[in-house]
Amino acid sequence: MTYRVNGIAFDQEPEPGQCLRTFLRSLGHFGVKKGCDAGDCGACTVWLDGSPVHSCITPAFRADGHEVTTIEGLGAPGDLHPVQRRFRDAPGFQCGFCTAGMIMTSAAFTEAQKADLPRALKGNLCRCTGYRAIEDAVNGVVGVETAKPGKAVGTSVGAPAANDVVTGRAEFTMDTRMEGMLHLKVLHSPHAHARILSIDKTAALAVPGVHRVYTWEDVPRRRFTTAIHTDHLVDPDDTFILDDTVRFAGQRVVAVLADTPGAAEEGCRRVVVEYEPLPAVFDPEEAMAEGAPQIHGTHDPFVRDPVRNILVELHAHIGNVDAGFAEADVVHEGTYFSPRVQHAHLETHGSIAWMEDGRLNVRTSSQSPSIAKVKLAYLFALRPDQIRVFCKRVGGGFGGKQEVISEDLAALAALDTGRPVCFEYTREEEFTTASPRHPMSLTVKLGARADGTLTALQVRNVSNTGAYGNHGGETLYAGGAAVMVYRCPNKRYDAYSVYTNTVPSGALRGYGMTQPAFAMESAMHELALALHMDPLELRRRNIVRPGEPLVALHDGPDDVAFTEDGLAKCIDLVDRAMARPAQDPDLGPGWLIGSGVASSMHETAPPTDHISEAWVTLGDDLVYEVAVGTAEFGEGTSTAHVQIAAGQLGTTPSRIRLVQSDTDRTGFDTGAFASAGLFVSGNAVLRASNAARDRILEFAAAHTGVHLVLCSMDDDGVTCGDRRVTLAELVALARARGIRFTAARRAYGSPRSVTSNTHGFRIAVHRVTGEIRILYSVQATDAGVVINPQQVRGQVEGAVAQGIGFALTENLLVGADGAVVNPNLRNYRIPAYADVPRTEVLLVDSADSVGPLRSKGMAECAINPVAPALANALHDATGLRYRALPLTPERIYSRLNAQQPVSKA
Repeated sequence: MTYRVNGIAFDQEPEPGQCLRTFLRSLGHFGVKKGCDAGDCGACTVWLDGSPVHSCITPAFRADGHEVTTIEGLGAPGDLHPVQRRFRDAPGFQCGFCTAGMIMTSAAFTEAQKADLPRALKGNLCRCTGYRAIEDAVNGVVGVETAKPGKAVGTSVGAPAANDVVTGRAEFTMDTRMEGMLHLKVLHSPHAHARILSIDKTAALAVPGVHRVYTWEDVPRRRFTTAIHTDHLVDPDDTFILDDTVRFAGQRVVAVLADTPGAAEEGCRRVVVEYEPLPAVFDPEEAMAEGAPQIHGTHDPFVRDPVRNILVELHAHIGNVDAGFAEADVVHEGTYFSPRVQHAHLETHGSIAWMEDGRLNVRTSSQSPSIAKVKLAYLFALRPDQIRVFCKRVGGGFGGKQEVISEDLAALAALDTGRPVCFEYTREEEFTTASPRHPMSLTVKLGARADGTLTALQVRNVSNTGAYGNHGGETLYAGGAAVMVYRCPNKRYDAYSVYTNTVPSGALRGYGMTQPAFAMESAMHELALALHMDPLELRRRNIVRPGEPLVALHDGPDDVAFTEDGLAKCIDLVDRAMARPAQDPDLGPGWLIGSGVASSMHETAPPTDHISEAWVTLGDDLVYEVAVGTAEFGEGTSTAHVQIAAGQLGTTPSRIRLVQSDTDRTGFDTGAFASAGLFVSGNAVLRASNAARDRILEFAAAHTGVHLVLCSMDDDGVTCGDRRVTLAELVALARARGIRFTAARRAYGSPRSVTSNTHGFRIAVHRVTGEIRILYSVQATDAGVVINPQQVRGQVEGAVAQGIGFALTENLLVGADGAVVNPNLRNYRIPAYADVPRTEVLLVDSADSVGPLRSKGMAECAINPVAPALANALHDATGLRYRALPLTPERIYSRLNAQQPVSKA
């Protein structure tokens, strides 16, 4: 057989049954990505004789005698293919994991295909961008701008890694080969609740290539939490690396280490496990009932109420809600349900671990390498200096990688064998074992006077934390912020995070606020209708304003600086946009038209400790090295950090070299989540850049004998009075004296501020099929001083796309036995290009009081108002209130045809 890849002939032959994707990666073509291995996502797209194919479902032998082209062969950083250039210049990516596949598909388009992108891109998924940026890239729209020295902030400069991303050369976690690497696979529990009586490894160890079979008896017996926060005490230590009791279907039972993934998988199949099935409970209300199966031990210190399976319960109030409801002219009460949804980042979890010079090295797909290192040191009784944890580029996160769920087993095996170990999740494992969003049921009761003034606000929140409590308490606490948005003298919040025998829930964009926002904003819409009042006007009358207390769970002091009226401005912008004359397509008969809005407010950093340290150094090559621990996974912090540093140092982004997410080369960083990558780490970069600049200026002033106030720095040097000294001269002078121009500074997530969003939709609903078509989508966001307009727009669009999936299609279903029944992208159904409208993004004119350069992180919060705005539009169109997500055609159809709708069309 003869294989030609990118014009080069190869003698290697694929293994029997090997797919083209893994064969190409074995040859070093790492631009060919794994997103699904089922032909669903398109991340693995290559050309076979010039035609795009999904290489994960193409047998490798079919390439015999044909020309294979990968993203690396399409163009190089210095010689980009026109489509690569367009994706760079749009920019048509965020995390970049899907980008190679998108480019390989798009570069083969005919003009007819470019005119019908919903059909032409149906085989390629993106979880980050919301697809508008990809459409712009295909059509050659340029969004990237060039920054002048010292003027990077406010400019849509491109990402530092843009050329590498569009050519497939950007390294993600699994894009490497190591001599002697072993592969780890996991056997998962078929039972939702069971005690392990025995494990027989014999047959598994007899499989050729199998080296180890690890059970709960072979791992450190130390409790920990997989959740990542600076203060680990906010999350329960309720988890073992491997346990003798399984509490959900899919929990890992045995880890098998072998020469190849296939041998490891066969080893898993040969392990014989004897289980004693135990009673299980899947519904949180049933789990709290008397006599329910007990999931954790009576004496486990992390459980608030083990008999009722309650991890955490919160009870808070101000005023007297009973008196407030008695005072009300109108009272509304409803229960709203948000289901379990998955992150579906296209890069699955994975880690590679190895020993080097007696130290454990872990290359991982994480949002926080610093805290992953802390956890590994604890689990394996190592000193911090014995461990290095680092990330390359991370293929999406959205909170899903705010966990330590792959690093521990890879580290265990590397420490045991001394050989490199690779542990990579399958797409099915992402759905069945990684931590999705918490299903929540919220009962909201509102009371108001006839003029719309709220008199009472009461919320009961029941959150399903699953079998383990990672993030269970913190998301419950965060959900209390839903009652913070509105001014009311009488508030009550009762909330329960409940253990069940289902896949553990975790962190996901919006972090505990998305579900309560759906409930609260839906209830406010219903209250407005009961009051015969415009829903936006009801919000205007009751939203908190600067100077008023942000009262959520208590009325005591806090560290939130609330100084700008961003939410009111967001409401006004969306109100004006929605009032413009509609330009809807001719839909024909049978469609109902409706509009809906919703708002949300979100704190710009988590209430738990958040720390970041940045180092800035002017090197001998006259490039500034900025070292910061934040990982880049599409949230754009790399670009923002470069812009902040360039602005303060009077230079251009091309003169900044970023070192990030490596515990050997950067300082401590809590992690990139809760928008802290900009708010906290951005402040650290700002302070370190200012300190480095001041050190250069002070040295120049002393050298020239000119007073410091008369010295200023530009791109190439320092001007002191009427004398100019180049940076090259200053570096040489400093080096001769043993001086380095370097500085380190820390920043903390306190004080914090708030950011706000309002979303509006106009939709059409088909009265026969229940189909929803989005006619118009608009979101106003309060991002403070905007560091990079294109990035802000992209983050909003990506969040809106995720919110649309959350509202309309996504539901991680658990069957009667507690097992996930739709563990793949085809049946889980994240939005594709055809499902996502272009969203008009409106930026509020505001300036933050505590963020870096008065900016705000806003990637987290833009998802929160999307689902309630869609639900409110559906109510407006049909006259029917749907209080459970997702709003699928089946659910809509069943009620539309059971009851005559109120038609506006």
